[in-house]
Amino acid sequence: MCPTSPRRTASPSVAGSPSVGVLALQGDVREHAALLAHLGAEVVLVRRPEELAAVDGLVLPGGESSVIDKLSRVFGMQEPIRSAITDGLPVYGTCAGLILLADEIADGIEGQESFGGMDVTVRRNAFGRQVESFETELDAPVLGAPMVRATFIRAPIVERVGAGVEVLAALEDGRIVAVRQGALLGTSFHPEVDGDSRFHELLLERVRIRADERGR
Repeated sequence: MCPTSPRRTASPSVAGSPSVGVLALQGDVREHAALLAHLGAEVVLVRRPEELAAVDGLVLPGGESSVIDKLSRVFGMQEPIRSAITDGLPVYGTCAGLILLADEIADGIEGQESFGGMDVTVRRNAFGRQVESFETELDAPVLGAPMVRATFIRAPIVERVGAGVEVLAALEDGRIVAVRQGALLGTSFHPEVDGDSRFHELLLERVRIRADERGR
């Protein structure tokens, strides 16, 4: 599914074009790449450690979290990503990407691992099968108006947040679906599907902050 036209167009977030990777092992890589390119980023499809080392930020796309986990080990990407997260690389995970950022997975399959970095517990497939996918509107005060049109596809939820984690959005019943901790950002839903660029803009803003801190 291709994204619709983004709802907002960001001004450049860093001097020149920031280099933002999309982990391209499995999942909805194309949608993220298109949205980031629209925002003026130089998009790199990341499959190897040397490609990861060259980017200023990273997107972990939706897909199958267990498959991405396994492939990251096959391609030698697990430890480099973990190290990059520890080093402060700005990372945004959607759906499966959020699961991969979680320090704890409540119901992972046997042997499943995550990259970690975010002090949250996430439950996979919290809303059931793909046929039970749905759309709704969410209030995310950090983004301002309008409300976020959110598409949930076999989505996870955040069951626990640590003291350093900021809740950005929740469903009406209180279930948490968007979080941020330092340079890490995660959503249960897929803004790239609906063409809402604002979460990706938050990622680019964090890229700019890190570049400023490093004197670039």
